[in-house]
Amino acid sequence: MSRNLHVAIVGATGAVGVEMIKTLEKRKFPVGRLTLLASAKSAGRRLTFAGGEVEIQELREDSFAGVDVALFSAGGGISKKFAPFAVQAGAVVIDNSSAFRMDEQVPLVVPEVNAGDVRRGAGIIANPNCTTAITLMALYPLHQAFGVKRVFASSYQAVSGTGAQAIEELRAQVAAIAAGQPVQKTVYPHQIAFNVLPHVDTFLESGYTREEMKMQNEGRRIMHHPSFKASVTCVRVPVYRAHSVAVSAEFERPVCLQTAREVLSKAPGLDVVDDPANCRYPLPLDCAEKDNCQVGRLRLDCALDNGLSFWVAGDQLLKGAALNAVQIAELL
Repeated sequence: MSRNLHVAIVGATGAVGVEMIKTLEKRKFPVGRLTLLASAKSAGRRLTFAGGEVEIQELREDSFAGVDVALFSAGGGISKKFAPFAVQAGAVVIDNSSAFRMDEQVPLVVPEVNAGDVRRGAGIIANPNCTTAITLMALYPLHQAFGVKRVFASSYQAVSGTGAQAIEELRAQVAAIAAGQPVQKTVYPHQIAFNVLPHVDTFLESGYTREEMKMQNEGRRIMHHPSFKASVTCVRVPVYRAHSVAVSAEFERPVCLQTAREVLSKAPGLDVVDDPANCRYPLPLDCAEKDNCQVGRLRLDCALDNGLSFWVAGDQLLKGAALNAVQIAELL
């Protein structure tokens, strides 16, 4: 693609859409024209970009004339309906929803892992699940070194992964509890303030949730590793921003802790924060609004052969969504 591109953002008023706008500006992506698209109720509002203001337009089938890159973050139903119109108009779609992630014709890309896959895209490239992307930032370099077989993981997912309403619900519940007032809950089935919910996404017949299966299903595609297995428990925690994941991984080859540290220290987009003696380890507060993910608590796993346990954290609105999408656009 040439410079000075016409970029469209679908779902521009959402949490991820706003981060996409910020990320395009921060990374100096060559935007010649920016089109912001959202629902009819948001049309006419203005958002700032590069020192100016851009008026939001209503998303329609004919919204993509002249668009080079369309970043979608408005839910799977919107992507399935409107992404084909964007492709027909000549745009490359980078979709943040789950609509196309398991479509064999659509590359599923984390640039630090499988950047080359963008070449085989036929108009649509999928962004992975946020927890999967953050986990793979640490797991994939280790896979290259030792050959991962399977992982057992628990996620600690911030409420912003659910959306702006969930952030407000947590704030309101904390304020209500502090004031001795009754707690209202509408977004989650239970109180999220001062609580944790082992329930992210909808439950499947297996007892796992859809979210929990994404690490295995999407990890296989991204790492080109069809036998990879992942048993995951996803937990919603009363944190505003940035997800964390506790991982126990079993590898084909014996794990050397020193080699693991060296591999991770050289991995792009990843910072090693691992000094437990001085209380230094990845924290969601430290990862919020940061491009890089962090990994720490590295230790040989005492229950797995060739096992390594670690803790990885990252901003799910950035590496888990907006930043990853813009990085894909940069690869193009």
